Amino acid sequence: MKAVIFCGGLGTRISQETYNKPKPMIKIGRIPILEHIINFYTKQNVEEIFLLLGYKEEVIKNYFKNKKLSKNIKFISTGLNTLTGERLLKAKKFLEMEENFMVTYGDGLSSVNLKRLLKFHLKHNKVATVTTVRPPARFGEIYLKKSNLVKSFAEKPQISSGWINGGFFIFNRKIFKFLKKNQMLEREPMNKLVNSRNLMAYKHKGFWQCMDTKRDKDLLVDTLKKKGSKAPWII
Repeated sequence: MKAVIFCGGLGTRISQETYNKPKPMIKIGRIPILEHIINFYTKQNVEEIFLLLGYKEEVIKNYFKNKKLSKNIKFISTGLNTLTGERLLKAKKFLEMEENFMVTYGDGLSSVNLKRLLKFHLKHNKVATVTTVRPPARFGEIYLKKSNLVKSFAEKPQISSGWINGGFFIFNRKIFKFLKKNQMLEREPMNKLVNSRNLMAYKHKGFWQCMDTKRDKDLLVDTLKKKGSKAPWII
C-alpha cells in the first residue's frame, strides 16, 4: 500500500510558526509533525509515501534526504498555490497503477488503525473512504446515514456538532475521474462522490488532533510531554 501526504500549503492560520518553514515541519517534541505522520504510516506497513510539496519545499527535502526513512519517501512538486484536488491530480502518474492508496494531511495525528480502515474500505467497494472523528464543534460536519454512507460533506461551516473529516482517506484509483484543476479536494470532488454514493465514512473513536492553530500545536506538544513514548498516536 502507498500513502500520499499533503505538504504544500502556506499554513496561514499558524503563520507565526511558518515564516521560515512549511507547516508540516513544525516540531511536536523533537521531530516535525510530518515525521510523526510518516512514522505512523511506516509502522503500519505502508511501504511508499509520496509528499505533495509546495511552500518552502526545499526545507522538507533537505530534512528527509539523509534520514533512514528516505528510501520510503518520494517528493512531488505540486506548486505554491495549488489547491488540494489539483495537488492530488498531479500525483496521478505515480498512483494510477495502484488499486487503492491512502491520503492524509501533513498537519494531523491520529491513532486510526490502518488495517481496519482498509478492510472497511474494501468491504464497501466505493471510490473513497474518509475517516471521521468527533472533535470540537469548530470544524466542518459530515452527515451520515445509518449505513455509514456519506449523505453530505460540509467543510468548516459556522456551526457543527457531529462527525467531521479527520483526513486519513483511502481512495480507489477511480478517484482521478473526480478531480480537476483549480479545485479543492474537500469541495467539488467530495460532493461528486457524495452525489454518486461513492463516499463511505469510517468512524474513528480514538485519538485525533489536527494542528490548525498555535493552540492546537501547544496541545499536541503537551500531550507528547505527558505521554512520552506512549503518545496516543503511536499504535
